[in-house]
Amino acid sequence: MEYILLLCFLISFIVTLIVTYFWIKRANKSNLTARDMHKLDRKKIANFGGVAVVTGFLFGILSYIAIQTFYFENQIKSLEIMAVLSTVLIIALIGLVDDILGWKIGLRQWQKPLLTLFAALPMIVINAGQSIMIIPFLGRLDIGLLYPLFFVPIGIVGAANGFNLLAGYNGLETKMGILILVVMGILTWVVESYTASVMAFIMVFALIAFLHFNKYPAKVFPGNIFTYSVGAMIAVIAIVGNVERIALVLFIPYFLEFVLKLRGKFQKESFAKLLKDGSLDVPYEKFYGLEHVTIYFLKKIKKKIYENDVVNILVLFEFVIILLYIMAWLL
Repeated sequence: MEYILLLCFLISFIVTLIVTYFWIKRANKSNLTARDMHKLDRKKIANFGGVAVVTGFLFGILSYIAIQTFYFENQIKSLEIMAVLSTVLIIALIGLVDDILGWKIGLRQWQKPLLTLFAALPMIVINAGQSIMIIPFLGRLDIGLLYPLFFVPIGIVGAANGFNLLAGYNGLETKMGILILVVMGILTWVVESYTASVMAFIMVFALIAFLHFNKYPAKVFPGNIFTYSVGAMIAVIAIVGNVERIALVLFIPYFLEFVLKLRGKFQKESFAKLLKDGSLDVPYEKFYGLEHVTIYFLKKIKKKIYENDVVNILVLFEFVIILLYIMAWLL
């Protein structure tokens, strides 16, 4: 069984690697590019690389279903898997539309949660997850249809749009996605929600392949198709694996980012101020993103801050949150 899972993971990895390689060439020729805002030359980089990640994930998932069904003749939760796949593909399409319209035009803020709401429909109709919740002072409570009709769409819409907020730096979205999904994959395996765990790791291997091209200095940008898809994937893994609590903890940086973006009425960008020597500085007098907070405090330690420094600190922040959660869980 382990070899079969490894094969599915490798398929996801290899397909993403190959598609990303050719996508970069095609995107550059077709002018599907965006400027790298934190480089002095402002070079245009291939954009919408999330297409490759979604493709690799699709091949990985379908290979898992095919091997289990036709080779082992096992009855797996194919309906649940197809619902997850449908959610990811729908939200990927919405992200692609947002990308095509352009990052300066794009979808309006009220349109994004409304459209991403449609991506939750597959998970709603199969009544995914468990409706029993543990509420402080009330104990275990079965909330019935309120779970699929309210909490499921709120979770998917919130995660997709939230993951899209903390972005814009080489490798940031990819590294955060890998870290969060690895933790969720391990945890769902521990609680014996194997289907959720396998899907999480199939996406992880796609992200690892994409990171080869997206890490600093990036050769391709992920685009909204990437951030929407990975954010939604985190939500559906939490729902299918019944690990919503850890998902909320892992999303602490994104809750903070939301508050800071709200402060600027979602009009302030996450990009830093690029100095003449290529280093970064805070772009505004106030903080409108965790990226700005990171730059401000790093400058208390280092004279010059670069893009990779910001990414590494934010990833480290997420890692510390994970360690604190594990320590609290063990105690």
